[in-house]
Amino acid sequence: MVRHFLDIHRLDAADLRAILDDAHARKAARKGWPQGRADADAPGKDRVLAMIFEKNSTRTRFSFDAAIRQLGGSSIIATASDMQLGRGEPVEDTARVLSRMVDAVMIRANDHEDVERFARVSTVPVVNGLTDRSHPCQILADLQTIEEHCGPIAGKTIAWIGDGNNVCHSFMHAAPKFGFHLNVACPAEYHPDLRDLAKGGDAVTLTSDPREAVKGADVVVTDTWVSMGDQDYEARLAAFEHYGVDEALMDLADPEAVFLHCLPAHRGEEVTDAVIDGPRSLVWDEAENRIHAQKAVLAWCFAG
Repeated sequence: MVRHFLDIHRLDAADLRAILDDAHARKAARKGWPQGRADADAPGKDRVLAMIFEKNSTRTRFSFDAAIRQLGGSSIIATASDMQLGRGEPVEDTARVLSRMVDAVMIRANDHEDVERFARVSTVPVVNGLTDRSHPCQILADLQTIEEHCGPIAGKTIAWIGDGNNVCHSFMHAAPKFGFHLNVACPAEYHPDLRDLAKGGDAVTLTSDPREAVKGADVVVTDTWVSMGDQDYEARLAAFEHYGVDEALMDLADPEAVFLHCLPAHRGEEVTDAVIDGPRSLVWDEAENRIHAQKAVLAWCFAG
């Protein structure tokens, strides 16, 4: 059966734990190596990864390209406008064609349903590189970063501050799978999708008070308040006025708490310079770990 990586809630906890452990191991095994050298086992040898981008990207594009190269394979990169997909070809037809030309497909899409439609007919693995609904690869990189600096994620408390967006959804999906608790603080009008909130079950607490969410937390996470495609910039800035992560808010967390942000950051809005550039910030390790987490995802897909 083809292994797709579309959403964290779709996978068994054991598979997710194995992927995360593999990410740790692959990173440790290449310490001091040049970025272009393939891993010793090269599970992607002779394989081609297609990368399709409907949205602009820095970290997703570079990290997936580096990931498949380090697995021993190669990539073909295209935007939707480069393809017939951008001229109205049905998603399913594109999936059928690419299934005969490449060994896996990563899609960074606008509509989550398009990725699901693609995967339903694809005969090669499909990886969700980001949609309006979720961002599962980002969360694996975040959990890898937390475990590197804070120990096992099980039993930890993570505070999410800001928009109940796609990254927040994937954190909620991950909480019961990995055994951590997630406190989500957001304005009522920008709360997470209730379907995704339900997937977190008792592992997720929703509040409108960022101070309540952060109190005693081991990790504080935020994201931009205005994502690509959002048309309500001024309304969002007003709604999130009191949700910025500054030193005073961080001081309410555990004394050893760390800060994460998936980037790009709007400094002075959702986070201050003092926090993102401060000693508690792990954002640069977090960005680097996109490579290693996604290598582990691809290796898991190829092993199916």
